[in-house]
Amino acid sequence: MINRIRDIRKSKGLTLAELAEACDPPTTAQTIGRLETGMRNLSLKWMERIAGALGVDAEALVRSEETPQAQIVAELTTAGAEALERPREAILPTDLASSEEGVARMVLSVSASIGEFRPGDLVWLRQLSPEDAGSAINRDCLVPRPGGRFTFGRLIDRRGTLVGILPPGAGEKQQVVDNPPWIAVADMLVRRL
Repeated sequence: MINRIRDIRKSKGLTLAELAEACDPPTTAQTIGRLETGMRNLSLKWMERIAGALGVDAEALVRSEETPQAQIVAELTTAGAEALERPREAILPTDLASSEEGVARMVLSVSASIGEFRPGDLVWLRQLSPEDAGSAINRDCLVPRPGGRFTFGRLIDRRGTLVGILPPGAGEKQQVVDNPPWIAVADMLVRRL
């Protein structure tokens, strides 16, 4: 089992001390740190205390190593969709992160206001094979490009192996990707209010 306390705590913007104080009864930051790193045994009692402080179900604090987990794979900036140095686990407020048919979802993190997207948004994507790309016409998609780069925007055209993407920013030109190995269609937007 993989301990997800640190990932969930960071996704909620809490420090070790803040999480320790939110526990009922309160504990120390050192204890939370030891539980996160596995230096201290994560018992059911601790899982319930920490889950209550984080506002999640106790089961969300751990996951099986065999379960595919949604990853944040790219970030949308004013310069376009950029690959992360290292993908990171995406945390949802509900259990919508479960995989469909054994394939993990992908997530695009938004760091700048572009089109209808705002900083802090998480765009959840479902991977399609290139043959199924027709079902994504006029929908927002993430398309891999050579060299570990990405293109994000509205899928507006599909001709043979060429895919036409219109970026979400005003006045941007269509980008064409030749023979992408996959296309990920946006099917959920998570926005903190």
